[in-house]
Amino acid sequence: MSLTEPRSANTGAAASSSLKITIPILQEKKRNHVPISALTAYDYAMARLVDESSIDLVLVGDSLAMVMLGYESTLPVTMNEMVLFTRAVRRGVRRALLAADMPYASYHVDAAEGVRNALRFVQEAGAEAVKVEGGRNRVELVQRMTDAEIPVIGHIGLTPQSLHRMGGYRVQGKSLQAAEMLLADARALEAAGAVLLVLEGVPREVAAQITAELAIPTIGIGAGPECDGQILVLHDLLNLTFAPPAKFVRQYADAATLVRSAVENYRKDVTTRSFPGDSESYHLPQETRDSFAHASRQRRKA
Repeated sequence: MSLTEPRSANTGAAASSSLKITIPILQEKKRNHVPISALTAYDYAMARLVDESSIDLVLVGDSLAMVMLGYESTLPVTMNEMVLFTRAVRRGVRRALLAADMPYASYHVDAAEGVRNALRFVQEAGAEAVKVEGGRNRVELVQRMTDAEIPVIGHIGLTPQSLHRMGGYRVQGKSLQAAEMLLADARALEAAGAVLLVLEGVPREVAAQITAELAIPTIGIGAGPECDGQILVLHDLLNLTFAPPAKFVRQYADAATLVRSAVENYRKDVTTRSFPGDSESYHLPQETRDSFAHASRQRRKA
């Protein structure tokens, strides 16, 4: 419950003065060697703060399964849950390009089902692109989505939805054969129509070569600085994941300590009755207060 006044959707410097980010703008950034910034977001408040900080790409990642819903992996999150969170983020994003992760089992049965689910993200949730994991095995899917006017972001390397097949969260592409397979996957996805490519958990040298060979931008996460852009899970950089960070994570703030401290101070103030104070309370007008007090005295006498 809140009695605060609603805030205008147009407040914030980024919302009022920055150019809306589109896929052609991101592709132009690659051509001009301008790094692309990307972050995940999962709710209105965080999405708004991220967007007002002039991030280029906001991804509603299936990582929400872990950081928002408490699951141990990304696999349990459903299409309906992803659509719900994406709709919330859409309300907070004005400037950035908004993309959504296709969750596990939403495109794995056949391409037609994948296109139907991708259309839900665009039509129901306002996403401007969808992200799918996989390489050459996703070529038909990417082509079908592209034909349906859905911009597709590819994702190769460490693909969390392949957790069981990979035997855990392991760096991919470490052997010559594996590196060449990643290069082949990247080329195939670009040829199929992918507009961007996420490279996760791959050696820096492999990511650099893929970035040099592709015309579309690469977005790295644990893939070194030569990628055209970088993405992190917002909760990782804020220390809100309750787990040791991965090697590639740089923490920029300790929100966990900030929140704990605020909540502990609130609890202490409540238990000592120092909150709320008189200045945080509402009062009757003086005339009504006097009448109310008089009526109370009369009731006590009766």
